[in-house]
Amino acid sequence: MFVGKQSLENVNKLATATNYTFFITHLKSRALNTRELQIQGPDPKREQFRRYLEKAGVVDSLTSVLVSLYEQQEKPNNALEFVKQQLGAVGQTSEDAEALQQEVINLRQKCARLAGENKELKAKLQRYESVPEDGGTAN
Repeated sequence: MFVGKQSLENVNKLATATNYTFFITHLKSRALNTRELQIQGPDPKREQFRRYLEKAGVVDSLTSVLVSLYEQQEKPNNALEFVKQQLGAVGQTSEDAEALQQEVINLRQKCARLAGENKELKAKLQRYESVPEDGGTAN
């Protein structure tokens, strides 16, 4: 994301600073400033994508998660897993999650229907087992 050794050194200095708000603000401005990210100048597609991410709330969500990670007293062993958990806790369900939830509902209904059918078939089987094979009455 950052270009050049000087930028990386600046980020390291900021990361060790006590003022995390400044660090996050700086990180956000660097991430959103496409002119700094490109040598050739602004790219309309990249700018359009940046606006899309801002409008969808992705930038704010990621910033919030990174601030949360920064504020942790004990840093998690797996930072990526922490980010995944935090983003999952946002409450926004993806289309895949919604499809899986609908599939669970459908499968539960099918299971209930099959359980009822199974009960009926067991009752029929018990009736046929109680009738003697020769068709006569039992002694």
